[in-house]
Amino acid sequence: MGCNTNCGLLTVATVGAVVAILGGILIPVGKYFVRETIKKEVVLENGTIGYENWILPGSTIYREFWVFDVQNPEDVMENGSPPILKQKGPYTYKMRYLPKENIMEHEDATLSYLQPNIIIFQPDKSVGPENDTFTTLNLAIVAAPALFKNGFLQTLMNIWMKSSKSNFLQTRTVKEILWGYEDPFLKKLPIIKIDRVVGVFYPYNGTFDGPYRIYSGKDDINKKGTIVTFNNSRTLQYWTSYCNMVNGTDATSFHPFVQKSEKLYFFSSDVCRSVFATFQKDVIVKDIPLYRFTVPPSSSASSVTNPDNICFCTDWEITYNCSVSGFLDISSCKQGKPVYLSSPHFLNVDQREFKYVKGLEPNKKEHSTFLDVEPITGLTLTFAKRLQVNLLVRPNLKITALRNVKHHFYFPILWLNESAIISDEKAEFFRSKVTNKIKLLQLLQLALMIVGSVTFLGFLFAFFICKGKNPK
Repeated sequence: MGCNTNCGLLTVATVGAVVAILGGILIPVGKYFVRETIKKEVVLENGTIGYENWILPGSTIYREFWVFDVQNPEDVMENGSPPILKQKGPYTYKMRYLPKENIMEHEDATLSYLQPNIIIFQPDKSVGPENDTFTTLNLAIVAAPALFKNGFLQTLMNIWMKSSKSNFLQTRTVKEILWGYEDPFLKKLPIIKIDRVVGVFYPYNGTFDGPYRIYSGKDDINKKGTIVTFNNSRTLQYWTSYCNMVNGTDATSFHPFVQKSEKLYFFSSDVCRSVFATFQKDVIVKDIPLYRFTVPPSSSASSVTNPDNICFCTDWEITYNCSVSGFLDISSCKQGKPVYLSSPHFLNVDQREFKYVKGLEPNKKEHSTFLDVEPITGLTLTFAKRLQVNLLVRPNLKITALRNVKHHFYFPILWLNESAIISDEKAEFFRSKVTNKIKLLQLLQLALMIVGSVTFLGFLFAFFICKGKNPK
């Protein structure tokens, strides 16, 4: 009888051990099936989930603008005092709601396409209408001497500036500042061939970004979405050396199975360069665990702090021998116009620049750029791209409107937040197809291991107790 009891206990313990081992075996087996399923669905090929989301993002993308209004215009123009700025916003626009165009599949496992630029005002998400007015920098007055450096020509331009009653500052509507207006000074230029319409983002609606050519991931899933060429070139023409390289994806997605230890590279035509983001923290968005990656301050640091940025330095005098942090000169990307990008409110900008502009209040939480990436699929489910557009203002004795400028400085025009968050419908779909299945597999693995281990140890313990009571 004792033997039968002992044998029964030992058999049950053995079964428990087998169950625990089965749970352990499910870990690599489960991971294998998850990997194969993900690889199949994220590849950019007609019929996959990845392809459908690539053609037209499932999340609505908005671009919010905060425009800076000069509070002391007379003091600035008459005495060269630092402008006191006050932001107002957001003025919100819906964008990227049209599918990619001219999509072509190539034999080398690449896809080429054009991204339509389209934007529409959203009154219900804005603080006011597009005809709200702001006192801001006169874009044409500041850009003209940067485009035409000849002293005699600048003297002639000054005559046309005064005859058009153009000043250092001007009052314009939000719509004009963003999307363009016919400038009165430029209209008077008799010989110079130049577009008479100016605006921070002119032209935009009806234009295209690209063409792009990217890897589909069919031959190597780790290259999925990586940009091969932009504007039919592997490199840019704005910088020198390696700064001209087009690296990474367009940031809407990355390769699957993203690790916290890696840098995620992406290219943005808005900033005319490639940048990278590093892991910051785990976040949960709509019950989906994500990795938050942020663009570090080192990406815009001076070459003194980050020597890798030396090829982004374009003017040794303006940047004090490339020691000024936080600005990116994209003038070569903007037909020579003195446009400089920074983080909003001069976040991570050299402190000495704050003495030339008043009213800025940098905030790391509100003004940093981040990407929330689902690590299994590599899809970006939430993001916020935050940039500030500034114009470099230089003193110029030949131009009356610039004579009172005492020192060169970066004049903030506006800052933007381009963002998206996965919709409730898409989040539910994602949870059902990815997150919940992975959770179920993990729970099954854990349950088998726990039940098996407890059964094994419990009945093994009982076996030894029973055996002690019934020795041979």
